[in-house]
Amino acid sequence: MSGLKKNVAGALAYVLGPITGVIFLIIEKDPFVRFHAMQSIVVFVILFAAQWIFGLTIVLLALVPIVGIISFVLWLLCIYKAWMGVEWEVPGLGKLARKLVKKV
Repeated sequence: MSGLKKNVAGALAYVLGPITGVIFLIIEKDPFVRFHAMQSIVVFVILFAAQWIFGLTIVLLALVPIVGIISFVLWLLCIYKAWMGVEWEVPGLGKLARKLVKKV
């Protein structure tokens, strides 16, 4: 229990990607905050992994900056949606985050 309003805690869960996601997943009991924390973990671990994998192959190397731009825009959008109190799911990965947060 961080003592923060749920929209503030939900937005902060995205600030350092998976790092703050794990922190808020551990300390918060609010379902809204826990969803955003888990979504932060799932989405940004997958995007970081994609950038790393693309960076290893010469053929896909051109995709690294594109994934970086998509990651940045998605990061801002997730922070904004959580700040506004919306439990917005990133297409595809949001459903996975919702399933995983129920198991934790």
